[in-house]
Amino acid sequence: MFIGRERELKKLNRMYQSGRLEVAIVYGRRRVGKTTLINEFCKNKKSIFYAAQENSAEQNLSTLSDAIGQALSGESAAGMRYRSFADAFRKIGEMAKAERIVWVIDEYPYLAQADRGISSLLQNHLDHLFKDTKLFLILCGSSMSFMEKQVLGYQSPLYGRRTAQFKILPFDYLDTGKWFPNYSCEEKALVYGITGGMPMYLEQFSPDLSIRENLLENLFDRNGLLFEEPSNLLKQELREPAVYNAVITAIASGRTKMSEIASTVGVETGLCSKYISNLITLGILKRETPVTDPGSKRPIYLIEDQFFRFWYSFVPGNISAIQSGRMETSYPLTIENRLPDYMGLTFEKMCRDFILYYDKLPFPIGRIGQWWGGNPKTRKQAQIDIVVMSAADDSGIIGSCKFRESLVGEDELRLMEEYAKAMGHFGQRYYYLFSKSGFTDSLMRQAQDEKVRLVTLKDMYDIANQ
Repeated sequence: MFIGRERELKKLNRMYQSGRLEVAIVYGRRRVGKTTLINEFCKNKKSIFYAAQENSAEQNLSTLSDAIGQALSGESAAGMRYRSFADAFRKIGEMAKAERIVWVIDEYPYLAQADRGISSLLQNHLDHLFKDTKLFLILCGSSMSFMEKQVLGYQSPLYGRRTAQFKILPFDYLDTGKWFPNYSCEEKALVYGITGGMPMYLEQFSPDLSIRENLLENLFDRNGLLFEEPSNLLKQELREPAVYNAVITAIASGRTKMSEIASTVGVETGLCSKYISNLITLGILKRETPVTDPGSKRPIYLIEDQFFRFWYSFVPGNISAIQSGRMETSYPLTIENRLPDYMGLTFEKMCRDFILYYDKLPFPIGRIGQWWGGNPKTRKQAQIDIVVMSAADDSGIIGSCKFRESLVGEDELRLMEEYAKAMGHFGQRYYYLFSKSGFTDSLMRQAQDEKVRLVTLKDMYDIANQ
């Protein structure tokens, strides 16, 4: 079953219909579903699908020869081997003169590492032999830094040759929920908070099992596929995985400032900054500043990837129970009781995405994020979950997100008004209050004011049906 990616598919198909040379760059983290998207796009289209290997140039040329033979005859042409990549490229160019051909190079970084001159060779063919053909070339890769620097970067031989680029991200909360049509809204939200919308993780969760059953089978079992997933991913993507693990562990324990993280890990701040930068590139961490001060020199660092955040929140502290097979007994106390608190940050992200992608806003959207700073009235630190700045004037949205059983009342609106005054900045303010469980009658009466918007968790999922 293919779910989501409607925008990407629509764009790719529109490019396909052009009939001219197109070069699409598709990249994103491992497990995010790049190849699944490309396979869906290639259905019923003449295509050459070539999966590059972490191997020698000769072996990669042999694999490309097989892929071309498959496209020509419908079966692998075992005896046909091109003498060079230039010969293979020339054959593809000849094929694309006669008809529309989609040529996919999956895991392009492997090919580029096997043959250092391949990007220059490809650039030469794009500029000359392929120029007047009907070729649709897709370069796909999981190495984020390589694709951004060595393919999309200014110094790359391929710079300026792309006609579109697709950075494939995990599913948002709404598309994640489509995998589990019979789950309640709260259960769908929990699945998003656990998997982070990563397709490969979602595939491991059965919609016929409860969340508890899925977790005990896939994550809280030493033989489960996802039990060692963060460790395996760090080993695949990075050198010194133990240091990166220590950085993430420090942040998961509440140390969010650069100095705190460096001190906990035991490295200098300059070196720690490089580790954090690499984890940000991978989409595992994020750098956060008050939305009204994006250039702040005192940022905090948070775990952006929901699956990593869940794993580091629950697995290390329960490792003995997992290893001894006792998680089923301890699950209610060590996992289930802690999920509402854990879901706080996840719910904030869901609410930001609701505003960003689905809601009709009272002004054109500018920056969106959170805000924190001093409250002169109480002389304490104040924090606002969501702040949206208008791109047109001095209007703004002040948002509060509560993933709790009790109803949200007028006191929360009054608190947001107080925090908004502490923040200042906006001449025109709108208040958005999000609640898992709903709102008190008195607050709903307040919402008759067009400047107060109340959104329940159910509303956030019902938007898909509108």
